[in-house]
Amino acid sequence: MNTAIGIVLNGLALGSVYALVALGFVIIFKASGVMNFAHGSLLLLGGYLIAVLHERVGFAAALALAVLATALVAGAVDRVLLRRLDPNAAHVLTILTIGVDILLMTDLMRRVGGDLLPLGDPWGDAVTTFGGITVAQSRIASILVSLVVIGAIFAVFRFTPWGLSLRAAAEDREAAALMGVRLARVRTLAWCLAGALAALAAVFLVAFPSPGLERTTGQIALKAFPAAILGGMTSPLGALLGSLLIGVTEALVAGYESELSALGGGFGDVAPYAVMVLVLLVRPNGLLGAKESVRV
Repeated sequence: MNTAIGIVLNGLALGSVYALVALGFVIIFKASGVMNFAHGSLLLLGGYLIAVLHERVGFAAALALAVLATALVAGAVDRVLLRRLDPNAAHVLTILTIGVDILLMTDLMRRVGGDLLPLGDPWGDAVTTFGGITVAQSRIASILVSLVVIGAIFAVFRFTPWGLSLRAAAEDREAAALMGVRLARVRTLAWCLAGALAALAAVFLVAFPSPGLERTTGQIALKAFPAAILGGMTSPLGALLGSLLIGVTEALVAGYESELSALGGGFGDVAPYAVMVLVLLVRPNGLLGAKESVRV
C-alpha cells in the first residue's frame, strides 16, 4: 500500500510540473490559435541558462535571470517572426514554430553536448520519509511551487485586464479587436508567460531523482502536449487535470513495469499518448474543451 501511495505521490509531483508546461501550450493557443512546437526548446533554454549561471550568481538569481531571459526570447519569437505573418493563418504560424524549435534545439544540444549539467537546486538528493513513504524533497517542492504558480496564473486570468483580454480573444478575436482589445500585446505577453513557465518547469524536470540537464531534456515537453490536448486546448483547468492524469499514469507504468512487461519495455514512453487517444475517443474535445459552433 505504501508503495502505491508513493508512486501516486510521485505521479502527482510529475503531473504538477507537466501542468506548468501544458499551461504554456494553452495560453499561447488561447491568445493566437497557434500550437507552439518550440516549447521544448524554450524549456531546454531555461534549464541551460540556470545550469551555466548558478555557480556564478547562486541558484535563486540564476532562476530569476533564466525565467526572464526565456520569457524575452519567447516574446521575441512572436514579435520578430510570427507577427510578420498573417495572424489568422494559425496553421502557417504553427509550422513556423517547428522551424524555430529546430534552430534553438540544435544550438542548445550542441552547447550541452554529452554532459549532464546540474542546476544547483537547493534540494539536492535529500528525501523525506513519513508514514513509511519516502519522497524526494524536490518532488514536494515541485508540488508546492506549482500550486502557488498555477493559482497565481488562474487569478491573473480571472481578475486582471490582461486575463480578461485573453479570454475575450479566445472566444472571438474579431469581436475582441472591435471592442478595443490589443491582440498583438495580448499575444506577446502570452508567449512571454509561457516561456517563463517553461524555464521554471525545467528546474523540477531535471531535479533529483533525474540525473541532471541533458541534451534531450527539451523533449520532455512533448509529454505535456498530450496533457494540453486531453484537457481541451482552450481550458487551463483542463490542462491541469490532464497533466495530473498523465503524470500519475506515467508513474504507475514505471512503478509496475515488471507487471506490464507484456506491453513492451518502452510502454512508459508512449503511455501519455495512449491515454490521450483513449480519452479523445470518448471526448473528442478533451476533458473540459468546449464544442465549437459554426455558422452555416
